[in-house]
Amino acid sequence: MADARSYDEVVRFTSDLIRIDTTNRGGGDCRERPAAEYAAALLAEAGVEPVLLERTPGRTNVVARIEGTDPSADALLVHGHLDVVPAEAADWTVHPFSGEVRDGVVWGRGAVDMKNMDAMILAVVRSWARAGVRPRRDLVVAFTADEEASAEDGAGFLADEHAHLFEGCTEAVGESGAFTFHDGAGREIYPIAAGERGTGWLRLTARGRAGHGSKVNRENAVTRLAAAVTRIGEYEWPPRLTPTVRAALTELAVLYGIDPCLDDVDTLLDKLGPAAELVAATVRNSANPTMLEAGYKVNVIPGEAVAHVDGRFLPGGEDEFRATLDDLTGPDVDWEYVHRTAALQAPLDSPTFAGMRAAVEEFAPEGHVVPYCMSGGTDAKQFSRLGITGYGFAPLRLPEGFDYQALFHGVDERVPVDALHFGVRVLDRFLRTA
Repeated sequence: MADARSYDEVVRFTSDLIRIDTTNRGGGDCRERPAAEYAAALLAEAGVEPVLLERTPGRTNVVARIEGTDPSADALLVHGHLDVVPAEAADWTVHPFSGEVRDGVVWGRGAVDMKNMDAMILAVVRSWARAGVRPRRDLVVAFTADEEASAEDGAGFLADEHAHLFEGCTEAVGESGAFTFHDGAGREIYPIAAGERGTGWLRLTARGRAGHGSKVNRENAVTRLAAAVTRIGEYEWPPRLTPTVRAALTELAVLYGIDPCLDDVDTLLDKLGPAAELVAATVRNSANPTMLEAGYKVNVIPGEAVAHVDGRFLPGGEDEFRATLDDLTGPDVDWEYVHRTAALQAPLDSPTFAGMRAAVEEFAPEGHVVPYCMSGGTDAKQFSRLGITGYGFAPLRLPEGFDYQALFHGVDERVPVDALHFGVRVLDRFLRTA
């Protein structure tokens, strides 16, 4: 059982890490090294030997191994990222890099995404050192750079260049799951992630005949691009249920006393009310136009126009995604991936998933654990290249009215102190016995 000191430490570590500005603006504009050195020092104090690794100076990752009691068991990877997305201080109630603790809440960028989890990992490992506790199987702890951009300096670099550090790891836990979802009717639901949609960020390019803006032009690149973007934006993707989403819908339907008929998914989602939010984004592929680039002068028809689309595809759904984009873009617009990561699917009948469920239920017996698939992606995609199956498990018990998901990349990001204490208890219980 985590000790009382670990409760104080998890709050202090979360606050300290928030105060270390690791804003990742993309394009290499980030420096995680101070946060990495902070985490490494705390591990070293606990008798764990961390390794600091960089692909690019200042973009630092930390990896350490904790030996388990069962040498025949597969190792488990526990990971969290050190970088955060930008924050405009003028928009916030509390400065985003203050790490201030006010009214029982820790404020700042990274409070839920995901310096809180980094702090929980550190607090649990240090409590074990004080008590002489060892986990059942080897744990590899990784704090990564660059998750909020390409992961090229973070988990991607570790998977490509330092795979030996993850030897024996078959499973991993990271962001995001086991947080409290309040359904507005008194139920507490704890979704544990067992899948992620794949990422397909696209560049669309339309080419045509450049010319004077006063002339009729049937080969206008802007017109061609606009038509393709409109088709993509208006397209209604058909439902495609993966095993994880099917299980989530079934368990939620049973919880609400609804016939778990999956033949009409949209009707079922309507019946689930607010709880539908947990699965609605993952019952189908998606493609959302996000950026447009064309022209340099109002009276000049450009010869080329470009758009960017945020595409996401389900496990097993990439072939459909590609074929649909071919149809929607048509013969006059080309498309290509500018960033692509695989979709993930993790088994729900594994001892690891059962262990996560049991750990949450021990400390939140009134809660209802359900599996879910993340609509976006995490570093689990990079580690999957090493054959590591990833789950989302960063436990937090949150009060009603605390919109956890809205705070990801949002204004006034914060986490209750009580939620951090709960996370330490649950994480300790799971990792000791996993």
